[in-house]
Amino acid sequence: MILSDFVEKVPLIGPQNKRLLERLEIRTIKDLLYHFPSRYQDFSRIVKISEMVGGETATVFGTLTSVKNIFTHGGKNFVKAILEDETGQLPLIWFNQPYLSRAIHRGDKIGVSGLLGFFSDRPAMTSPEYEILKDGLAPIHIGRHVPIYPETSGISSKWLRSRINVVINSLDDITETLPSKAITEENFLDLKTALKQIHFPDSQLLLDQARRRFAFEELFELSLKTTLRKAAWQRQVLAKKLDVSEVVRQKLDSFISSLPFKLTSAQNRVTEEILSDLSKTEPMNRLLEGDVGSGKTVVAAIAAYAAALNGANVLYMAPTEILAKQHYETFKALFAELDVNVNLITGGQRTEHRGQMAENRKQIFIGTHALLFRQNFDHVGLVIIDEQHRFGVEQRAKLLEKSCTKGVPHLLTMTATPIPRSLHLVLMGDLDISVIDEMPLGRKPVKTWVVPKEKRADALEWLKNLKQQAFIVCPFIEESEVETLQAVKAAKKEFEHMQKILSPLRLGLLHGKLKPAEKDKVVQNFRDGQLDVLVSTPVVEVGVDIPNATVMIIEGAERFGLASLHQLRGRVGRAGQQAYCLLFTSDENGNESRLKSLETNYNGANLAEIDLKYRGAGDIFGTMQHGLVKFKLADLSDIELTNKTRRWASEIVKNVDAYPEMKTVVKDYENYFRHLKRS
Repeated sequence: MILSDFVEKVPLIGPQNKRLLERLEIRTIKDLLYHFPSRYQDFSRIVKISEMVGGETATVFGTLTSVKNIFTHGGKNFVKAILEDETGQLPLIWFNQPYLSRAIHRGDKIGVSGLLGFFSDRPAMTSPEYEILKDGLAPIHIGRHVPIYPETSGISSKWLRSRINVVINSLDDITETLPSKAITEENFLDLKTALKQIHFPDSQLLLDQARRRFAFEELFELSLKTTLRKAAWQRQVLAKKLDVSEVVRQKLDSFISSLPFKLTSAQNRVTEEILSDLSKTEPMNRLLEGDVGSGKTVVAAIAAYAAALNGANVLYMAPTEILAKQHYETFKALFAELDVNVNLITGGQRTEHRGQMAENRKQIFIGTHALLFRQNFDHVGLVIIDEQHRFGVEQRAKLLEKSCTKGVPHLLTMTATPIPRSLHLVLMGDLDISVIDEMPLGRKPVKTWVVPKEKRADALEWLKNLKQQAFIVCPFIEESEVETLQAVKAAKKEFEHMQKILSPLRLGLLHGKLKPAEKDKVVQNFRDGQLDVLVSTPVVEVGVDIPNATVMIIEGAERFGLASLHQLRGRVGRAGQQAYCLLFTSDENGNESRLKSLETNYNGANLAEIDLKYRGAGDIFGTMQHGLVKFKLADLSDIELTNKTRRWASEIVKNVDAYPEMKTVVKDYENYFRHLKRS
């Protein structure tokens, strides 16, 4: 057998088992071997029967001297067996498993692992794991660290152990997945040894070494892909080369000087990084990260103006119609006195200066995914994607296709979701990153408190007396019928509830199912001060800018990641006034310490690192989580290991001839990325 063989080649895996294994995403022998244990039962303590101690887990070997299937007067049944070794006898009890009397017999040599307890006031082992011993074969279900796997109905860990053991002992030579130089220098186990030790470890040390090797392998594979993807992107030909020399710089400086505020030092730094990229002959692929309110939009506007000064068009895609319209109004105001046309394209609205398009190519098209369904754009020099993690890979690629008829544009993606350094190194290694780590002058930290259930009424009374504009955010629109989610407040019901509690305050309701015109009316009424409280789903996380709002109340806060909560609280206090964030929670599952970190920590990157440890990578990115790589062993908070994989990947891509065993892998990836403009 070889790794690429289909799993049905394994003995005793028939059509039914094949279908069941597909539920576990196991289709090939490699999939089966890479179905790693989720945990291990420690049955490695082997003793004689006379040495067993009550309340302790141990393994004993011996011979069965009796096996009986016993039925009680009450209709219950159990199998009782007697195990004997040279030091004594041990009763074994299995309840409601009458078939065992046909599987084990008097005279069988077996081993059992379990906890020594009592049955009928006598020492006995109840429901132990057992294995019939075979000459020359080491046991795999007892007497060791026994692997427990992710299971599905009809596929148990015991069955998986048996099939995996057969495969490991039957495999032909295995082609290494890591470069031999890395295996030597990093002191890794070879692949075949690592597979054996991760499934059937001979010691804790060897298990740790196997897990380390496969954690590196997972990260290394992704690092190699992102490094090659970046190289493939940089080999693309620019659709429009941009000049960011002295004349353009002077106009950019004049534009920046005309702004009604002074750029922060962080904004100046990231602007220089972006302009430097725009001046290069290879296409930019940069991620601009910054908290809500840090000033990413004006940096994007400066980049857009640089492209416009070169006669190039700009596409700016936002995830919601509310945000697209907000950017449209902002850009119209910024470029009102300049020779730049700003256009809005959304599903419900299209505003374009059609008469000037033929003679003036200085166009900025701002829109939602509706940009994807417009005819192709010409002479696009820059594509900007706001809140990039909310768009799928296919959507981003399609937008670039629309603008890449004669080469590719520069690409700037933006996010307010703080990205831990380790996630950037591995998951976004093909992106250069710029971080706005400074808030505009005058912005005060939002005072944040975790409010337990018993103090909620007091908090709402405080809000009534405060008489300032507030958001109340709920995770869902309709109440969930799923039992585990019934405690989560639904925005519609919360709106009705709060209308009574907060009377006479004026309340509005905002959620994603409203029609565009209805959304606009609610937001405008709130902005104009005609509403005191806006009850909303997390749609306000992106794009609802109400400068006078000072209070953010979040229901079911334990259901949000820290990054999302940090973004939500960034929506208040935007005019420089003191703002407040109240995290309502009835959680009893140990989330309070995680949420408490928001009370003292106002650094998005630090909060993202905390979230990574508590909740994993998926929750950092919210709606992107389903597209994230799911690691089996790798720990994304392990900066040292991620750095190692990046170094090895870069070394191999730069000098692949020195790694002959990796040539085929590199060539396959290069062929895959060759015709991709961006993936």
